[in-house]
Amino acid sequence: MSSKIAIRTDKAPPPFPVYNQAIVHDKTVYVSGQLGMDPESKQLLEGSISVRTDQALKNLGAVLEAAGSSMDKVLKVVVFLTDMKDFSEVNSVYEGYFGDVKPARSCIAVHQLPLGTDVEIECVAHLQNPKI
Repeated sequence: MSSKIAIRTDKAPPPFPVYNQAIVHDKTVYVSGQLGMDPESKQLLEGSISVRTDQALKNLGAVLEAAGSSMDKVLKVVVFLTDMKDFSEVNSVYEGYFGDVKPARSCIAVHQLPLGTDVEIECVAHLQNPKI
């Protein structure tokens, strides 16, 4: 029976104490929602939602790499937005992170997100060569 393994990297912001950055089970990695937060300063980036979307995707990539995966192995993405008017702007950044075969995706409007941010992104990815 396979066990679950917690993933942690300092190349992405630390998780709150009630969850991990990601969990690996078998050959799948489940990455917790990432914010547009700088991993070093642990502060949300200022500016447009594009800036925070870009950073959230970079943080997602760092966690995936720590688990032995990458953005091209992502199977499913969930994007949480506090305002659907930002849908197009988020997509303009998002599309640059995935190749020709985009992952399945949902985009959900929510009332609010942690730390008052406007975008959070989580994913599920395949592990071809687990580092763990």
